[in-house]
Amino acid sequence: MPLWTADAADLAWQFIRYALCGLAATAIDSVVFFLMSWRVLPALRPDDPTARRWGLPVRPVTEEQRASRFLVNNAVAFAASNLSGYLMNVAWVFVPGRHPPALELALFFGVSAVSMAIGACLGWLLIRAARWGTTPAYAVKIAASVLINFAGRKWVVFSG
Repeated sequence: MPLWTADAADLAWQFIRYALCGLAATAIDSVVFFLMSWRVLPALRPDDPTARRWGLPVRPVTEEQRASRFLVNNAVAFAASNLSGYLMNVAWVFVPGRHPPALELALFFGVSAVSMAIGACLGWLLIRAARWGTTPAYAVKIAASVLINFAGRKWVVFSG
């Protein structure tokens, strides 16, 4: 039996399309998160890689404030990126129709909420317990979310 089949090729192409949409949604998530963390609910330290890279002046915050604001800023970014992600996934990646549209959207956000909660809690823990910076903790959150989201969207939310 060949290792590379038409089904495997279809799945690989689907994952590539998913990854491209995911990159776009992640860019939206990142822009919203870091704008919030810089200007709305400050959550960056002066030595944060994003603050240093872009020369962002940061307001001093306690580690406790930074950890809790990390969660709030993630929630706002989550809403913006997931709505755009849903629209891209329906248009280009997955076959909608397994569920009625309202349920499909709710399941999409539900899967995303689970992955974001796991990733955000991991990021919060890395900030609080390991004293990681905001940007590395955010990167870990993103990595954890990618795998959980693809599996949930492919096998729970959409038809294929």
